Amino acid sequence: MNHDELADWSKRAADWVRDYHAGLRDRPVRPDLAPGDIRAALDTPVPEDPAPIETIFDDFTRIVPDGMTHWQHPRFFAYFPANAAPVSMLAEQLANGIAAQAMLWQTAPAANEMEALVVDWMRDALGLPATFTGTIHDSATTATFAAVTTMREKAIGFQGIGEGLSSAPRLRIYASAQTHSSVDKAVRLSGIGQNNLVKVPGRADDPLFSMDPEALDAAIRADLDAGYKPAGVVFAIGGTAIGACDDIAAAIQVAKRHGLPTHVDAAWAGSAMICEEFRTLWAGVEEADSVVFNPHKWLGAQFDISIQFLKDPGPQIQAMGLRPDYLQTPGAEDIVNYNEWTLPLGRRFRALKLWFLLRAEGLSGLRARIRNHVAWAQEARDAIAALPGFTIRTEPILSLFTFQFRDSAATERLLDAVNRDGRIYLTQTMHEGDYVIRVQVGQFDVTREDVMMIPEVLEDLSRRI
Repeated sequence: MNHDELADWSKRAADWVRDYHAGLRDRPVRPDLAPGDIRAALDTPVPEDPAPIETIFDDFTRIVPDGMTHWQHPRFFAYFPANAAPVSMLAEQLANGIAAQAMLWQTAPAANEMEALVVDWMRDALGLPATFTGTIHDSATTATFAAVTTMREKAIGFQGIGEGLSSAPRLRIYASAQTHSSVDKAVRLSGIGQNNLVKVPGRADDPLFSMDPEALDAAIRADLDAGYKPAGVVFAIGGTAIGACDDIAAAIQVAKRHGLPTHVDAAWAGSAMICEEFRTLWAGVEEADSVVFNPHKWLGAQFDISIQFLKDPGPQIQAMGLRPDYLQTPGAEDIVNYNEWTLPLGRRFRALKLWFLLRAEGLSGLRARIRNHVAWAQEARDAIAALPGFTIRTEPILSLFTFQFRDSAATERLLDAVNRDGRIYLTQTMHEGDYVIRVQVGQFDVTREDVMMIPEVLEDLSRRI
């Protein structure tokens, strides 16, 4: 394929994408397939000779769409969304066409400086202090890994990056019991170890299921008495299971009394902070050392893009950065090279889609969407609560809530029926030992009618169980 052919096929692909999105409501959200079904349809020997692009494209349209869970489906209410506003798709096409490797300022000046700009834009949009700066990662998992690795190095005087951890004290990281598994992964891969992640229990009767500051203080003191070295605290804002939000304002004072750095995981809920009325959920966040949120989860920026805000990037650059001779920029030794703030050397031009999105939608348009999602989730909650046999197990935190049908076994059967039915897509979690179903409203093109199909489908299918 040459560039003239690419121009023609790009137009055809754009037409296909338009038709695909127009027809999503007619598709099941999740295909009813068994593992291996798609591989069987695709399985051929490695191609020896070139095939016509028409044949390849026909095979794509015949096999792939019906083999996908449709994350852009308006009735995708599972996990958290991975949104893709049309303007974000356009920007991704342009970034793909430029095909830059934005590892350094000199390899992609516009990408580098646009990253600084959109990070500042989002900082201001979320109401964070102007003293914060930041960088773009692929996902919150990488950002949290960077934050935890920085905690490790600060705790041992930045000796680990040179000497390793064999002679280091036993380090401890503290996190909410509602924390995301990315925190577990970070302590594993940073060398701190899973057994040194202390899950702090929540406060009794707290509707936000927040970490108990007194329990955090007790855990830190117990570890100090045992000869361990506390290294940092990770807070959750919008926990994945039930949307739990830690009381940052109270708990961060405990961390500060013990001289511990802090990281806030607001991967999903952080987007809602463009609406000032929701910022009470992370009151005190301005005192944190690191904050991460994912614009691809609720703002409409195509996956993947995650922003980590840093009060002082110096320690993270010291922990993560490496600048060999071949990555120097002669005459600009103080230039910002964002690869030094995170794990990969290679970096995509992720800032472009957020730049396009914020300008095309505006904060006013994005706020209206999020406010609608929160209101519609509450309406769906009320409708489900009125159905026979249904119990709301956790109340909406922003647009996430959970429910149960009769008991754990019946709830599990209902979820299987829902996802085989295909009209909507929901997922499960465990809460207080019970199997419950999560509802999360946040897909970019969802309407109130889509949301209210949730109680309609539940009422229909629950009669058969």
